[in-house]
Amino acid sequence: MALHKYFCTFPQELISEPIISHTLGDKFGVVPNIRAASITDAMALVAVEIEGDEAAIQSAVGYLKQRGVRVEEITDG
Repeated sequence: MALHKYFCTFPQELISEPIISHTLGDKFGVVPNIRAASITDAMALVAVEIEGDEAAIQSAVGYLKQRGVRVEEITDG
């Protein structure tokens, strides 16, 4: 199992969708863990850990980007 950490910036039109909490687990079989979030009416900033098979994590990240979420990996160091 792999674990990656990301900062995700959601545009206004996606704020109300449960993309991280529901879709990633159901669609890709990964386990998302929201570590921090700041949400306003205009945007949402979320720090999330995603655990699972490496290929599934990359597919989940690709899906987020395809939906319009800006995804930046957090690297230690």
